[in-house]
Amino acid sequence: MKELVEVIAKALVEHPEEVVVTQKQEGKNIRINLSVAPSDMGKVIGRQGRIAKSIRAVVKAASAMDGTRVDVDITDKVEA
Repeated sequence: MKELVEVIAKALVEHPEEVVVTQKQEGKNIRINLSVAPSDMGKVIGRQGRIAKSIRAVVKAASAMDGTRVDVDITDKVEA
């Protein structure tokens, strides 16, 4: 699932080198954290969250065969 989210996100953003996807297994649940550059947040979320909902729907459909539940969280990278 991590690779799927990464491919989708890199296709949407202007700075694909700043896309970071992490995956954490929690029993039968998987939590995927997608971090992008602050300037790319709008492209990943979309108007009224449509693109974010679409990403979550694709991942949910892909994970349905495994019997796992996948949650996708989208955050911006914090400059250190």
